[in-house]
Amino acid sequence: MSFRQDLLQGKTAVVTGGTQGIGRAITETLATLGAQVYAAGLPSNSEGAYSHTTITEVIVDVTSDKEVAALAASLEKVDILINCAGIIARVEEFKLPVFERVIDVNLIGTMRLCEALRPLLATSNGCIVNMASMLSFFGGGLVPGYSASKGGIAQLTKSLAIAYAADGIRVNAVAPGWIATPLTEALQNDESRAKPILDRTPLKRWGTPEDVARAVTFLCSDASSFMTGVIMPVDGGYMVT
Repeated sequence: MSFRQDLLQGKTAVVTGGTQGIGRAITETLATLGAQVYAAGLPSNSEGAYSHTTITEVIVDVTSDKEVAALAASLEKVDILINCAGIIARVEEFKLPVFERVIDVNLIGTMRLCEALRPLLATSNGCIVNMASMLSFFGGGLVPGYSASKGGIAQLTKSLAIAYAADGIRVNAVAPGWIATPLTEALQNDESRAKPILDRTPLKRWGTPEDVARAVTFLCSDASSFMTGVIMPVDGGYMVT
């Protein structure tokens, strides 16, 4: 672990999409550092039991105003909000209903959580970390909905950083590159597709969910207390080549 073990002691965090993948790694990392964490999202049994009793799984559909409002009403305090819920449908996103669904989950869902938890975050002078992407910076010809949503996340992060500053809330984002998760497993196992990715990545490896979780932790800590509106790449240098 890169951080002091009690770094987030006494803090309460909500992690949407916190039941699997990158979100699960963030949930586990924040709990390891002392936070009470609510892993909010759709149920997932794919990764087994959580490592900490301070993690509570809450079933929430981020596209539902009613469910998000119920989550907010159930919480007494929130210091940290991590918006990690997201979907990708690749070429299916050229179909308008699929495009709309991706935008609803990835972008509108993020805004829905930010606004619902804003009063609690203002009370605690809390922080928000959104999940952007490399595709916040350049296009993806096979994923128009995902790319549009992640471009929107970057601008939403900057806009909320301005709007929420008066409440003492910092709003930042991380932009993961090629991360080794089940979502990219097919790419990892196909040398003809993996080689160009690794050739372009200066650090010559796939990222891990824990790499992203550590960057998120930094943005949640007092070490970043004068940072807001930042989109932080976690990509092994992919975007600078």
